[in-house]
Amino acid sequence: MPDVVVVGSGIAGLTAALHAAASGCRVTLVTKDVLEHANTRYAQGGIAAVMFDDDSAAAHEHDTLVAGAGLSDPAAVRVLVSEGPERIRELIELGVAFDRGSDGALVKGLEAAHSYPRVLHAGGDATGSVIEKALVARVRASGARVIEHAFLVDLILDGDGRAAGVDLLIGDARREQIPADAVVLATGGIGQLYAHTTNPAVATGDGIAAAVRAGANVCDLEFVQFHPTVLSVDGAEPFLVSEAVRGEGAVLRDQEGRRFMLDIHPDAELAPRDVVARAIAAVMDEQGGEPVLLDATGLGLAAAGTGSARKKAAAFLRRRFPTIDAAVRERGLDWSQEAIPVTPAAHYLMGGVATDLYGRTSVPRLYAVGEVARTGVHGANRLASNSLLEGAVFGARAGDAIVGDTDSATWPVVGGSRATTAVVGDPSTADATPWHRTALQMLMWEHAGLVRDAAGLRHAASVIDGWRAAQHPPHREADFEDANLLLVAACLVDAALARTASVGAHARRDDMHTGSPSVPALPELQASVC
Repeated sequence: MPDVVVVGSGIAGLTAALHAAASGCRVTLVTKDVLEHANTRYAQGGIAAVMFDDDSAAAHEHDTLVAGAGLSDPAAVRVLVSEGPERIRELIELGVAFDRGSDGALVKGLEAAHSYPRVLHAGGDATGSVIEKALVARVRASGARVIEHAFLVDLILDGDGRAAGVDLLIGDARREQIPADAVVLATGGIGQLYAHTTNPAVATGDGIAAAVRAGANVCDLEFVQFHPTVLSVDGAEPFLVSEAVRGEGAVLRDQEGRRFMLDIHPDAELAPRDVVARAIAAVMDEQGGEPVLLDATGLGLAAAGTGSARKKAAAFLRRRFPTIDAAVRERGLDWSQEAIPVTPAAHYLMGGVATDLYGRTSVPRLYAVGEVARTGVHGANRLASNSLLEGAVFGARAGDAIVGDTDSATWPVVGGSRATTAVVGDPSTADATPWHRTALQMLMWEHAGLVRDAAGLRHAASVIDGWRAAQHPPHREADFEDANLLLVAACLVDAALARTASVGAHARRDDMHTGSPSVPALPELQASVC
């Protein structure tokens, strides 16, 4: 019976833990905060899967490849799409109450770059929170050991270079090493690298940094998705406004009221996220940095019954998007009668630790699932609502594979590449420069954000080298986080410098050709997989 440590408690980590336990593993689940506090709980829009007769696996596959700008791995996309419905049914069995209509059928929504409505949601716009609660309850009931407030300091490797456990900092007070036959990284993303992000404070790239130090291959770190619409009100915390709002018909306007996306892309507000985010940034530059406006005042007007347009809009927004509606009103705005200010923010990392189709990394017995992993599904830009599905599908695959893998003497070859010695090695040759996290976040926002160029990236690399040279040995959790952020920043900037052509979410100011490899045309619809 293998001992497995899963690091992270979002949909990917929780699913991996449940499947590993069901396969006969002894599971220890380690989480940086409380079990319920992961990126998953913030997911609003939903989870995309082919669950309806008017949709097809071929269409979902095609949409994913197109959004990925031709750089997705077709085999990984096929796995995601074909196994997605099974994972949805499993979530329902685990207690996830997806929204249903009066007839009891699942309600489906449309989001950007999807050719058909296929996005399931729960609690209106609380999908991630509903999923997280259901999975956490099952993990707590499974008998798995759970260690909360445990920070991943590093991976432990055995004499043969295999993952053999984790080194933890518990409660910012004591160190503990946990041996294991396999380790699953499910630590989420890197949003705290940027001055503006939708991610919680725990998203400091800890899993990627630990994997890089252990010699694991990484891939596609230059592809960072910036969500186009984050509520931006002076003096208030930024708040994500789901893509689903635009899917329901909300439009984007500049400060003069012009619907600018009509001039940018045939799909207007439902263009891929990278296109919309860059368009918003360009308009903001034109209007002196002022946010653009998201206009949802026309939603819900077709609803039956009497009442003013304002009342109909207010009722619809409150019912369909209760979480967003509350956040908007807490900030003193009424989006049923006025457009609300929004700006882009760092949201999701498409790249990460390189894996095969079962979450295996280039380090034997080390797995990576969810946002920390680069499965190849997302390519250069993620399709909306594919992230929760990826976590469920590949979390399950990794959890199921562990027992057989630990009994095997072989380990597959995994793609990607190791971070260069110049990035991972001792930066002591650089001029040591004192720094603080806010300065790093501003540096990355300016030079490795929505639009980059060689000069800015080289400047960022030089500054980061100086900051890394000034580091002292970490002792507190915040110190370890800072070290991880600097290492991941160095790797990301290095990857962005290496990719000289603009593609997907990686836009180079010095190469503004935004074409992408061709994707085959959508074939005729096939029979639904359900």
